[in-house]
Amino acid sequence: MTFENLNLIEPILRAVKAEGYTEPTPIQEQAIPVLLKGHDLMGCAQTGTGKTAAFAIPILQLLSGNLSNGNGKRQIKALIVTPTRELAIQIGESFSAYGKHTGLRHTVIFGGVSQHGQVNALKNGIDILVATPGRLLDLIDQHLMTLQNIQFFVLDEADRMLDMGFIHDVKKIIAKLPAKRQSLFFSATMPPEIQKLAATILVKPVKVEIVPVVATTNLIKQSLYFVDKPDKRHLLIHLLQDKSIDSALIFTRTKHGADKVSRDLVKAGIKASAIHGNKSQGARQDALNNFKNKKTRVLVATDIASRGIDVEQLSHVINYEIPNIPETYVHRIGRTGRAGINGIALSFCDTEEREYLKDIHKLISGQIPVVEDHPFPMKHGAAPEPVVKAKTSRWRRR
Repeated sequence: MTFENLNLIEPILRAVKAEGYTEPTPIQEQAIPVLLKGHDLMGCAQTGTGKTAAFAIPILQLLSGNLSNGNGKRQIKALIVTPTRELAIQIGESFSAYGKHTGLRHTVIFGGVSQHGQVNALKNGIDILVATPGRLLDLIDQHLMTLQNIQFFVLDEADRMLDMGFIHDVKKIIAKLPAKRQSLFFSATMPPEIQKLAATILVKPVKVEIVPVVATTNLIKQSLYFVDKPDKRHLLIHLLQDKSIDSALIFTRTKHGADKVSRDLVKAGIKASAIHGNKSQGARQDALNNFKNKKTRVLVATDIASRGIDVEQLSHVINYEIPNIPETYVHRIGRTGRAGINGIALSFCDTEEREYLKDIHKLISGQIPVVEDHPFPMKHGAAPEPVVKAKTSRWRRR
C-alpha cells in the first residue's frame, strides 16, 4: 500500500512525498478512505501511530475544492480540538506540511498567551482551526468567532480531555456545532465515560482500532537496574556522567517526582528541565523546544505531559519509575529507536515496583536484561529469578 493507492490529490501527494512518507501507517490506511467517503469515525489509537495525518490529509482534500473565492471572508469549516498547547502546535505543523500546496489557511489558538495575534488570524479568515477548549470557548463568548459553518469536527485525545477535566468544556463546544457535520473522535483508551461522550458526537461511525504491537527489534537495547528507591537519583546522576548519552527523556509517575528529579540533576550540574500538567503552557513549550534544539540534554516528563512529544534522534529513554500499566512501558521506550536509528531504554526498579515489572515481562513475552554491575545495587532484597543479564534481548513498540 502506498499513498497513491489512497486516491489523494496531487498537491497532497506532493507534500506527503516531501515529508519523506512512502507508505501509510495502519491507521492512515484504514481511516483515510473512510473519511474521504464522508463517514464519521471512532479511532482508538496511541500517539505515535500517525493519526494526525490520518485526519488532516482527508480534511485538506475534502476542503481543497471548496476555497472561498473573491474578496469573501473565509469561514472556519474544520475544527480540531485537542487538550494541550503542545499537541495543538504539532497538529498545526502537520496541517502546514500536508496542506502547503492546497491554498487552505489554518491557525492554532490556545490559552496562556495574549489572544491578540490569534484574533487577528481569525479576522483575516481561515479554513481550519486547531484549538484547546478553554481559549476556544473564551473567544466564542467574546463573540470573536463562531462555529456555525463547521463541516468537519475532530476531537483528539479524548481520554486525556477526561483526565484534565475538560469534558464539560467539550460538551459546551459540541452544543455550538451544526448538527450536520462529519465528526472524528480519537482516544487512546475507551472507558465507559469516553464511549458515552463518543455517542453524543458521532453518527453511525466506522471504528478503527490500532492495537500497539510488541515486536523484537535490534533498534532498541533494553536494560534493567534493580536499585533501592533512595539510590535511584544517585544511579541516574552516575549514568548521566557518561557523555555518550546525547539526549535522555526520563519518565516519572508523578508531577512532583518530575520536578524533584529535574532539581537533583540541575544541582549535579546536568542541564535538565521538567514537563508536566502543572507547568504553564509557555514553560512546557520552552522546555520542549530547548530539548529538541539540544540546549537541554535531559527532559523529565510524566506520561500524560509527554503524550505527543516526538523528538528526532532521541538516544535514551530512562524509566526512573516503572509504570504501573505495562502498555505504558512499551509506549515509553518506543520514543527512541525511530527512523532506523539505534536507541537505548534503561529502567530502574525498586522493591515496590516488582509487580509492575512482572506485568511488563508478561506483555513483552520475555525479560528485560538486568545490569548487575553498577555502583548502587539493591540492598533490601535480591532481584527476582530467573535473571537475564543485559546483553542481547531487545524490544520496541511498532
